[in-house]
Amino acid sequence: MSSVLLAIILIVAILAIAYFFVKKFMVLLVNAVLGLIFLFVLNTLHVMQWIGKPDLGYDLATIIICGVGGLPGVLVLVLLNILGITV
Repeated sequence: MSSVLLAIILIVAILAIAYFFVKKFMVLLVNAVLGLIFLFVLNTLHVMQWIGKPDLGYDLATIIICGVGGLPGVLVLVLLNILGITV
């Protein structure tokens, strides 16, 4: 009887941990997708040219920063570009 109870508790704990990780992963995934969409919109509307700077472009470093950082990553890239630092 105690081994069945222990197995049920263990299964519930594993499911709770898996739910937590999937929930966090989905937040990171949505943030990454929004960052890449925001980068695309910035380049499509040529927003950086409104302030006299070239567009950010789509090189490997920019895509990785936008994918990992999401919207804050895009904002960091924009600020770096305004300051004259290219990635």
